[in-house]
Amino acid sequence: MKQSPRTLISVDLTKSARSQPVHHNRWHPDIPPVASVHPGEVFRVECVDCMGGQIGNNDSADDVLNVDLSQVHYLSGPIQVEGTEPGDYLEVEILEIQPLQGHEWGFSGIFDVKNGGGFLYDYFPRAAKAIWDFEGIYASSRHIPGVRFAGLVHPGVLATAPSQELLNKWNHRKADLLATDRDRVPALAYLPDEKGSFLGALENNPAVARRIAAEAARSAPPRENCDICPEDQRSGFQFMYWGQICLLEICIFPKGMFCGEIEMAGAITLKTKLIKGGMALHGNLRNPIFMPGPVEPRFSRYISFQGISVDEQGIQHHLDATLSYKHAVLNCIDYFKRFGYTGEQIYLLLSSCPCKGKVNAFVDVPNACCYISIPTEIFDFDVTPKDGGHVVKITTNCPDQAVTAKL
Repeated sequence: MKQSPRTLISVDLTKSARSQPVHHNRWHPDIPPVASVHPGEVFRVECVDCMGGQIGNNDSADDVLNVDLSQVHYLSGPIQVEGTEPGDYLEVEILEIQPLQGHEWGFSGIFDVKNGGGFLYDYFPRAAKAIWDFEGIYASSRHIPGVRFAGLVHPGVLATAPSQELLNKWNHRKADLLATDRDRVPALAYLPDEKGSFLGALENNPAVARRIAAEAARSAPPRENCDICPEDQRSGFQFMYWGQICLLEICIFPKGMFCGEIEMAGAITLKTKLIKGGMALHGNLRNPIFMPGPVEPRFSRYISFQGISVDEQGIQHHLDATLSYKHAVLNCIDYFKRFGYTGEQIYLLLSSCPCKGKVNAFVDVPNACCYISIPTEIFDFDVTPKDGGHVVKITTNCPDQAVTAKL
């Protein structure tokens, strides 16, 4: 009989994330491990939400408006995987993800354009949020009525620490991009900044912490060390690792797109495997790879919305997939507004539910063709197109002003 997995890292949600040195929110090879595992060991790790408890379970989006994004993400770890050597590959299998007991809720949000923004910041510049309650595998929100779905839960950040060489490359790349338009709002990129940084146990040595914070990278966006959005929670990953020892780092939230997932505090159970000499065996890939697991929600019907590479002024662009996808999303939002939803509500829903985005074609110039598909079964009423228009109108029990921040 197998024993329950060892809880490697525990968190206390009644305390500040910054008072618990099992967390950190920057990438740097000199952040020391807080625990270690042997390859093949099954272990459990608890995580606070990525914002470190800044967002509350309430009906105001003012906390999203004023959130300190310099603190994102609070990662549990680092965890040293023993026996690894440069050139090896680390395989990580996700066995289970659950909300922490007594904390069965999460949130999705739209960041204010002056504080991070989002994919559609020019259409939705104001902060907004939705609270999601978890009931087993299902999520529903009082802020987006008429919707219930099984979530695609995954670790929002599962990665290995960079080497100093790789960290330097990241910082140089961002600096070069930022130099092309330093005044852009929202910013093109964010350079290392001591403000908001938390380096775990290194905070006990302020001089060292300041030195590392001055060059440490933020834990967003995705990079060579990985930031993931797999098909389901029981996926498997193979990572290159970049330092002299392998340091695994984790943050949890369910699947999302655009303006934030359903962020939550939770626990993840993992199993690691060491592939000796894996770098050479895999052809020296520059990024990790993952294999979808066997569990995912089953939907039989979707509504799909298309976009092409033509902007709002009717100007044709050449194979611009980002523009195409943007207009697929806007078409989807406009369609569901006919049922009584606000644009913010559907934008938040698309950031939370198991919708599917797809680049469909680059074959016929000048238009890239993209789709977004949303399952019809997540709604408790018929949302398919009808002759004569739609007769069903949802009645929100939380008016728009309750989920959109006051200016």
